[in-house]
Amino acid sequence: MANVEHGGPVTGRVSVARVGLWLIAGVLAVRQLVVVLSTPRGERLTDLETWIGPNGVLHVKGSLYDAPDRFTGTPFAGLVLKPLSRAAEQALGWGWTFGSLALVVVLGLVAARALPQPVSRRTALFAAPVAISLLMLSLPVRNAFTLGQTSIIPVLLVLLGCFAVRGEQTSGVLIGVAAALQPTVLLFAPLLWFTGRRRAAVSSGVTFAAATALAWAAMPHDSWTYWVHHLAGAGLSTDPSANANQSLHGMLLRFGLEGPLEIGLFLLLGVAVAALGLRRAVTYARDGQLLLAVAVTGCVAVAVSPTTWQHQLLWVLLAVVGRVGRRASDRYMWPVLVVLALTLPSKMLLPNMPVVEPIADNVVLIAALAAACVVPFLSRTSPLYRTPIATDYAAPVPARWARVPLVPVWRRVVSRPNLILELLLIRVGYSAYQQVRLAATGGTNAGGRATAEAHGRQIHSIEQFLHIDIERWVNHAVVDHATWLKDFFNFYYTSFHFVVPLAVLGFMYVRRPAEYRWGRSALGFATLLALVGFWAYPLAPPRLMPNLGFIDTVHGVQDFSQPDYGTLTHLTNQYAAMPSLHFGWSLWCGIMIVVLARRWWVKALGLVHPLCTVSAIVATGNHWVLDAVGGATVVALGFLVTYALQGPRVRTPAMPSSRPPETASPVPDPDDAPAESPRP
Repeated sequence: MANVEHGGPVTGRVSVARVGLWLIAGVLAVRQLVVVLSTPRGERLTDLETWIGPNGVLHVKGSLYDAPDRFTGTPFAGLVLKPLSRAAEQALGWGWTFGSLALVVVLGLVAARALPQPVSRRTALFAAPVAISLLMLSLPVRNAFTLGQTSIIPVLLVLLGCFAVRGEQTSGVLIGVAAALQPTVLLFAPLLWFTGRRRAAVSSGVTFAAATALAWAAMPHDSWTYWVHHLAGAGLSTDPSANANQSLHGMLLRFGLEGPLEIGLFLLLGVAVAALGLRRAVTYARDGQLLLAVAVTGCVAVAVSPTTWQHQLLWVLLAVVGRVGRRASDRYMWPVLVVLALTLPSKMLLPNMPVVEPIADNVVLIAALAAACVVPFLSRTSPLYRTPIATDYAAPVPARWARVPLVPVWRRVVSRPNLILELLLIRVGYSAYQQVRLAATGGTNAGGRATAEAHGRQIHSIEQFLHIDIERWVNHAVVDHATWLKDFFNFYYTSFHFVVPLAVLGFMYVRRPAEYRWGRSALGFATLLALVGFWAYPLAPPRLMPNLGFIDTVHGVQDFSQPDYGTLTHLTNQYAAMPSLHFGWSLWCGIMIVVLARRWWVKALGLVHPLCTVSAIVATGNHWVLDAVGGATVVALGFLVTYALQGPRVRTPAMPSSRPPETASPVPDPDDAPAESPRP
């Protein structure tokens, strides 16, 4: 601890990291402002324009809920927003955008100060910029900025009421105002009551009733329409079955349920979720984890509200503060799941398969229900809360060069990584790869096609010079004289590209976890380098080169003015051919099998796979020979980068039978000393 207190190297690194995190938060904030302010006027702050613009709902003298673009907030929200309709449109747009940004920053600061105590010094320093960055990246905040929504305000009012203000009455007033803007926030009153803050609970209920009565007195017809005719706004949305409605009501409608059965089931499930979730929230609040209790209660509000649109889902992000898992390697699973669910579209998290559509359509709701009712968050009294079961690290392995590893803090773990995290990493990484690969060369538009065909002629000329232009001969030999071989190569090309790498990764994960991390890193770096190749050198494969006489054995005869390769025509970039990852991934599989296998015939089978793959990509007309050379190059560079960053690979050690796995206690980190925390 001495070097921390006296400005030693640890303090210097922490200070640099903290400045870097604040810079990241600032860049994300500026980016959010630029995105909103650079959007065409008709496409930004659309909800705000609908309410307050020159022809907005709040200018209408009749009912707020009878206009074609009807208001969806509470009557009290309409009463609060009506004075803004007199502001100049341009000034209001700028003020709303910068005001929303300020609210997000305050929200992040309050959430960081409210972390369950004690927290490490490092966590206390890093919490605020990390919280603000996560908020800026989240879909709820991005939607609230783009639409001009008020959904950030209730969340901030609740956090201020629970953690910032003094006095229970003031706390209750803030939460009551939040409930008047978003009725399900009234669920925080029972949380306050059962945690001993009864005056705050009563104050929140009285404030909610007073605000609602005020709106009723000012707008009796609208209040009747909202609270009685539409059952607290349940029927105001145009399409409550849309995927954007992440509530139990929306989920049941998407499942095809309607009428009294759906309403009854929604009420039954809502009561059950509310009872179980509030009970858990009270438990966590009494345990000293009030921010987690607030997050759980907010997740209950998300689930039981008739409509919970994307901009109202910020409560779920606050649930990252809960600690889950016995092992240190599992500790990141829950936060990563929540952050990915709140920042990425569901199609990036799950494959595009009908069997997983019910999950993909309700990803955020599932996260909210899990936080409210299922996830076993650790109690602060548990010895695992601050000291989870330690991760096993390998001893350093001497490298050939003194400067290797370049990243010495990248310690090599010998135990298995968390399976859920690995599956998410693979899926999200592959989704990002698909998106970049598709965008790298402009798709199949005329400009991208002309460039790709020009590069195809270059590759063909180079191969002719080197006397390795065997693609057309192999392609026609297979088609004209060996139909069975053509069918085999077609099947091999379309099937084994994913099956074999996944099988190798699965085997290494189960039997060779240390080698798994090493091999997975090499494969990831090779794929990233391949993306650079796709971007820098778009290339038409032989089958899409006019006048060269290649036969597309997989997709059939092509119209080169409008190439068609089946249902993937608009989803893939067929000009991302250099380097060939078909061959690159197969070569990676062969290397891993040769390195890890103990029997000679298994090693031989490992070499057969890249040989069959290179034969298939050439015979089917999908790649040039030099594409395979490019694939081999990026794989070699992937292993080289992995070696340079983390050093030589570490072999999975044999676990002594007398020592139960993963029972070691962690060594306390001097930087993890509790920090003096401000009053929540």
